[in-house]
Amino acid sequence: MTGDRVFAQVVGVDGDDLERGDVVVFGHGETWNAARIDETHPVKDVLRYAGDLLGAGPSHTAHTVKRVIGLPGETLSCCDAQGRVLVDGEPLDEPYVRHDLPFLRGADCSREGAPQRCFPEVTVPDDSYLVLGDNRANSADSVMGCRGRGTGPCEARFVHADRVVGTLGWRWWPLPPGGAERD
Repeated sequence: MTGDRVFAQVVGVDGDDLERGDVVVFGHGETWNAARIDETHPVKDVLRYAGDLLGAGPSHTAHTVKRVIGLPGETLSCCDAQGRVLVDGEPLDEPYVRHDLPFLRGADCSREGAPQRCFPEVTVPDDSYLVLGDNRANSADSVMGCRGRGTGPCEARFVHADRVVGTLGWRWWPLPPGGAERD
């Protein structure tokens, strides 16, 4: 959840070997396309360098946690008549989704004014992943700018394999600590 502090498993994680369902931590700047946060204020910039060095506090890299749903070369869309995400035309079983966007059974995602859960077909580029949050109703994920569109172009955001820092490990804040995923 937003604000949680977690440990990520970094050792042995290769961005090229991720599988659907893996929960990943990835680094970025102000946007997912930017490699780092550029700080214009000199004092804040020094604090960010300290955070980079110490691994705590503000740094030049923001980190986001999302679940890998689409692998390189796959085509994804939402939704089928039951409201499920489709991967290469096949529905995906996602028992981990906690709070999804509303969807009326049998709704038509191919028309203008489609339900908010819907997004048109997107193909995942090489060396990249399509990621979605488990809390879909409140998730700034790969298709957040495409939701509710039945047709037309979709400017999805993808996570490049070299930006993946690790997989989700253990949540240490807020207290009490425990499993990385919580309700």
